[in-house]
Amino acid sequence: MARLGRSAWLLAAALLLYAAAAQPDCANATFQAGRTYRRCDTLPVLGASLHWTYHPANGTADVAFRAPQSSSGGWVAWGINTQGAGMVGSSVFIASQINATGAGAGGVSVVTTVLESFSPSLRNGTLRFDVPAPPAAEYSAGAYTIYATVALPGNSTTQNMVWQAGPVRGGAIAMHPTTGANLRSTKKHDFTS
Repeated sequence: MARLGRSAWLLAAALLLYAAAAQPDCANATFQAGRTYRRCDTLPVLGASLHWTYHPANGTADVAFRAPQSSSGGWVAWGINTQGAGMVGSSVFIASQINATGAGAGGVSVVTTVLESFSPSLRNGTLRFDVPAPPAAEYSAGAYTIYATVALPGNSTTQNMVWQAGPVRGGAIAMHPTTGANLRSTKKHDFTS
């Protein structure tokens, strides 16, 4: 029995090491225009990572959210839910090749919107927190990166974070899968750790 327990433990340890090795190391990431960030977190699902520099003097954080997308025809999103946990109520940045009017943008664009329901309008609008500078995004090496500066809601360094990835169909952002990793893309994030 003890031998079986040890074998099971070794198998679990090997699987954890394999999973860690399969995740990209966010510390080695590079960004356009020489942008640098003090901290990073390899997020637990969707192959995503968050890079940030927190500025305690004014309660803002410069962030770079990166997530793989097999083609530039998909989309990725990152945001903060000021209303609680989960997607509904989140203020998000969505990067895609679709601009705010639904037409092909000819490049990567960012839509800012509040997810007011499970079928949001995705209209470009004002978020529930301040964004002191216009956000930007790029698609390179099979991944989208969203760049933004956010005033942390309530001047709190711990926020309910959400992220997502999905397809574009018929020239519009389409619903992401509603199973597996796509349902686990939320996290309470501390911008000081």
